[in-house]
Amino acid sequence: MSAAVRLRAVDADDLRVVSALLQDAIISIADLAFLPEDRMFVLMASRYQWEGPAPDGGPTPDEGGEGPTRIRCAVRFTGVEKVRRRGVDLTRRGQFLSLLALEPLEGALLLRLSGDADIRLEGGAIECRIEDQGEPWPASRRPDHPVA
Repeated sequence: MSAAVRLRAVDADDLRVVSALLQDAIISIADLAFLPEDRMFVLMASRYQWEGPAPDGGPTPDEGGEGPTRIRCAVRFTGVEKVRRRGVDLTRRGQFLSLLALEPLEGALLLRLSGDADIRLEGGAIECRIEDQGEPWPASRRPDHPVA
């Protein structure tokens, strides 16, 4: 089992690492929150543990080995002044989103989501922190989709 991830991203290079770790994270609409008074956007995700065991190496979970896993991950963006969204309906609290990538832009950070949706965080110096929470659990499968 891999160690829990706890990282801080302050620039584009750091964000590339965090983006790779968060790729294919599943997020419930109910687990998104913008806290304008704190200039913070937070979310909880079910993060696929890409850093875990190789998908075709070793025994499967049914054979006593470790397979692909997911873990709850707290994600916090600070320095956020405004949040815009496209294709995300906040009233659909039971809807789930799949995070494809974090994309740094001039004065903003784009959370690229499946279904041609995104969340744009605007601010001068946005910082991101991620921290795994609890224990991992077996993933039903390894994410598999075409790369855009």
